[in-house]
Amino acid sequence: MPNTKELAHHEEIQKRFTGAHALCAGCGTPVCVRTILNAIEEPVVVINATGCLEVATTRYPTTAWNVPWIHVAFENAAAVASGIEAAYRALRRRGKITKEIRVVAFGGDGGTYDIGLQALSGALERGHRFLYVCYDNEAYMNTGNQRSGATPFAAQTTTAPTGEKSFGKPQRRKDLTEIVAAHHVPYVAQASISDWYDLAVKARKAVSVDGPAFLNVLSTCPRGWGHPTDQSIKIARLGVETCYWPLYEIIDGQWHLNYMPEERLPIVEWLRPQRRFAHLFEPGNEALIAQIQQQVDEDWEKLLRRCEGRA
Repeated sequence: MPNTKELAHHEEIQKRFTGAHALCAGCGTPVCVRTILNAIEEPVVVINATGCLEVATTRYPTTAWNVPWIHVAFENAAAVASGIEAAYRALRRRGKITKEIRVVAFGGDGGTYDIGLQALSGALERGHRFLYVCYDNEAYMNTGNQRSGATPFAAQTTTAPTGEKSFGKPQRRKDLTEIVAAHHVPYVAQASISDWYDLAVKARKAVSVDGPAFLNVLSTCPRGWGHPTDQSIKIARLGVETCYWPLYEIIDGQWHLNYMPEERLPIVEWLRPQRRFAHLFEPGNEALIAQIQQQVDEDWEKLLRRCEGRA
């Protein structure tokens, strides 16, 4: 595997995703995208589903992308990636292309957990060799912070408000990483923008496997989550340290834990800094916090059993 730090300083690779885009201050998505693209040694073709990343990086007549890039709808990013990968394989067989090229699709949680799930599932089942990256900011942020399948239990959004008859979203979030793993693809991983080296190594592994790969990356949103713009990395790190968002990978069906907190923090450390959870700290909502802690504890114990000490 190439040295990830060396790749990150490679002049040509550094230019794949540039600054001067219009993503919000403190947005975790550009950290996610740049880290992944900097970690890939081969030429890259990017497919970008509609969402924050697409809208804010390609305002006519400018672009933040210096790679072959295509914008597609919410629902068909994985289908378009499948077509590009199939065309690439056909051209390789005919000798029209000789170099290795990596196909990478980016989509937010709305376009991945929900709208694009059918196309993603089909592409995974068919076995196309591409990397799908979900930059997970846990709501439809591009259109005003509506709840998505990734929005956590009890979080406040514009379509899951808080009040006398509502405490935020009443459902638990989907476990999309586990859903993808059920497709028996070669590589699946969960990562965070707070652990850039872990993310970079996983990106390298993902594009190296012979088949579909998937990365689910926790990507903070100061506007939707309600935290200061200079706290994005810290907030993402708290998600890892509380085991709300554990770092792990599934390689050919084998589960591996990538990080074990020295001292697990209680879930309130993750909830408290975010305005979307502020109502949980009002008198009378103690049971909701206890329920969230119980959910995290149960999920963590299940993950440990699956990993069985594998690191």
